[in-house]
Amino acid sequence: MSQNLPGIKLFDLTGKSAIITGGSKGLGLAMAAGLASAGANIMLVNRNAAQGQEAAQQLADEYGVQTLSFAADVTDPAQTEAMAKTAFDTFGRIDVLINSAGINIRGAIDEVSPEDFQQVMSINVNGTWNCCRAVTPYMKKAQSGKIINLASTLGIVGLANRTPYTASKGAVVNMTRALAVELAPFAINVNAVCPGPFLTEMNVPIAGTPEAKNFIVGATALERWGELAEIQGIALLLASDAATYMVGSIITVDGGWTAR
Repeated sequence: MSQNLPGIKLFDLTGKSAIITGGSKGLGLAMAAGLASAGANIMLVNRNAAQGQEAAQQLADEYGVQTLSFAADVTDPAQTEAMAKTAFDTFGRIDVLINSAGINIRGAIDEVSPEDFQQVMSINVNGTWNCCRAVTPYMKKAQSGKIINLASTLGIVGLANRTPYTASKGAVVNMTRALAVELAPFAINVNAVCPGPFLTEMNVPIAGTPEAKNFIVGATALERWGELAEIQGIALLLASDAATYMVGSIITVDGGWTAR
């Protein structure tokens, strides 16, 4: 076989470990399951300890990998540093970080409070930055790592009544680009995924409204909500050796929303 085409198992994560914030439900849990199915050991990070422990046990039972639940508030740097240390002490390595913790507060700009805006920014931006900062020393020492930030199509395009969320996800997009350049010399790949309209718990409250139904049909080429399992492929790609030449990529998974 050609030396340029090594016979490696590109998507095999056996023996590797991954931290997934916001990992006990929604897109975070779906991505955790995708990585676990490829053999990765998993730490789920969220604020609800009982929910995290239940999800972690489900992954262990389903995929036979080592799992761990860690209760933390990603807006607190001390807690994210404890998160990284616990993962390293448990697994002996940190190969992947997926920053999936996030919130969305909707409303017109004159109806959303400054406190609401700051809350969204604190979790979506500060939380992502804190977690990246916490794992970086471990990945630098290993000269290897994958960081996957969850941005959004609303970090690329605008939408009325979403100023807190769009501002936060736009920040995540450019944070990803800057960090990708900074950490590339250490063989750490930093990329972002921009999901479109997935039917997560965050979107359930609006999913049944006529406005939401009309919007989804009109905005996406597939004319439907994304299913949670449809985020797994891109997470597995970016976490694996198949993505070693991907640095600072901003990838949409949006049913064709931004193609229009």
